Amino acid sequence: MDISLDMGFEQSAKVSPTLIAVNHVLALSSQELQYLIKQEAEENPAFEIVENSTCTICGEVLKNGLCLSCSRGSDAGPPANSSQDDFASAYREDLGGSFTNYRDDEFDPVSLVASEPSMRERLLLDMRAVLEADDLSIADYLLGSLDDKGFLSATIVAIAEQCRKPVEQVEWVLKLLQRLGPPGIGAQDPRECLLLQLDSMVQDGENEPPHVRAILEDYFIELGEHKYTQIAHKLGITLEEVEEAREFIRSNLTPYPVIDADEDIATWGRVSKAQYVSPDVLIREVDGKLEVEVAESHRFFMRLNPLYSQIAGDLRSKQYAYSEGDKRHIQQYVSRTKLFISNIKQRRETLTKISKALVEYQEDFLRQGVRHLRPLTRAQIAEVTGLHESTVSRATAGKYVMLPNRQVVPFSDFFTASLSVKDVIKEIIEQEGKPMADREIVVRLRERGIRIARRTVAKYRSQLHILPSTLR
Repeated sequence: MDISLDMGFEQSAKVSPTLIAVNHVLALSSQELQYLIKQEAEENPAFEIVENSTCTICGEVLKNGLCLSCSRGSDAGPPANSSQDDFASAYREDLGGSFTNYRDDEFDPVSLVASEPSMRERLLLDMRAVLEADDLSIADYLLGSLDDKGFLSATIVAIAEQCRKPVEQVEWVLKLLQRLGPPGIGAQDPRECLLLQLDSMVQDGENEPPHVRAILEDYFIELGEHKYTQIAHKLGITLEEVEEAREFIRSNLTPYPVIDADEDIATWGRVSKAQYVSPDVLIREVDGKLEVEVAESHRFFMRLNPLYSQIAGDLRSKQYAYSEGDKRHIQQYVSRTKLFISNIKQRRETLTKISKALVEYQEDFLRQGVRHLRPLTRAQIAEVTGLHESTVSRATAGKYVMLPNRQVVPFSDFFTASLSVKDVIKEIIEQEGKPMADREIVVRLRERGIRIARRTVAKYRSQLHILPSTLR
C-alpha cells in the first residue's frame, strides 16, 4: 500500500446561483410572484414596472374598471352597435342593478361582493335588535363559540363562567339564537341538532311523525347502527314504523346545522360568499381552438430603467468618466435587473410549454369534462417538453389553471386519473336505491369497463366524504 498524488479530469454537476434563482422564481405562485416583483421594484432602482389593473378572477386586464372576459360569461361580447358606457351599464344591471351610482373607473364587482357581512355578523345584528345591553356580551360569546358546522364548542356552564352571568340567562340567549339562526344551530351534538330541527318544523305548523322524537331521544345510537328490530321491540312498534321514522329523518333532517342550509348559511365561516383562487394559467377556447396564456403576462410590463441603460452604454464606450463606486452601482443593478427579467421570462415560457402539452394531451377533458380525463404523469410531460421531471413538478406545484368553462382547478388535477373514477362512483351512489356495499360498486364499475379493487373503492369513497353503506 502506498500513497500518491494523481492529476486527472473529472466532470461534475454544480448548481449555479443563476439556476437557483430561476428555480426559485419558477416555483412561485401567481400571488407570490406579484409580491416578489413589487419587492424588486422597491429595492432595485434600475428595475421599473408598469402595473395594469387585472381581474382578480381570470387575470384579464380591466377596461375602464370592467373585465370584459368575465362579463361575457359565455363568449358573447358587447353588442357591436353599443358604446362602452352602454355595455358598462348593462353589466351593472346584470349584477343586480344596484351599482348605478358607480363610475366606470370605480366599479369593481369583486370588491362589492367581498364586503358582504358574514353569517355571524348578521345573526349578531338580528340579536341586537331584540336583546338588552346586558345580554349582548353573552350573544357575542355564543357566536364566537360556534365551530364551522354551527355546533356549540363550549358548555353552557363554561360560557356562564366566562361571561360571569347566570346559567339561566345564558340558556335563554342560546334559545333565542337557535330561533333566529338556521334550525339546529347552537346544538352540542348531532342528536340535539336533529331534535332542534324537529322542534322548528313543529313550530312552523308541520305535523310531527309518530315515534321520530322517541327514537332520536332514546335510541339515536341504535338508529345509527341500523338496529331497527331492537328499536321496534323496545318501543313496542312494528319494524315498518321504525323504517318510516328513519326515512323521515333521512329526508327532512340533517345532522349538521349549517350544511345543506340555504345559500346565506354557506358563508358561515367565511367573509363572503365569493372565495376566489387566482389562476396562474388561463386556457380559453378561441374560434374553436384552445389557447394558453400565463396570467402574469398581462399584469406587469417590466423593463430596465432608461437612465441606467444609457449610463451602462456610456460605461462601455468609455467616453464619460465615472467613479469606481458609480460604476459598481450601475453594473450591479443593471445586471440584477436583466437577470430578474430573464428569470420571469423563463418562468413564463416554461409554464406556457407545460400548459400547451397538457392541453394537447387532455383536450377531451377540457372540452367534455372529468369523465374524459386520461392517465398522465409528469414524466410524460417532461419527455414531451424536453424539460426535467423535477422542473415540471416545480412549475406545477401549488398553481392553478382556469379551464374554458371558467372552473379553476389545480395543475395536479391533470395528473390525477382517479378523478374520473371518483366521479363515476359518486354518480353510482347518488342513483342507488338501496345503499350499495363497496363490493357491489366494484361490480357496477366493471360493467362500465373500470377495474379497481374493493379497497380502492373504499378509499375513493372516503375521499369523497361518502359514508359506508351501513351508515347511508
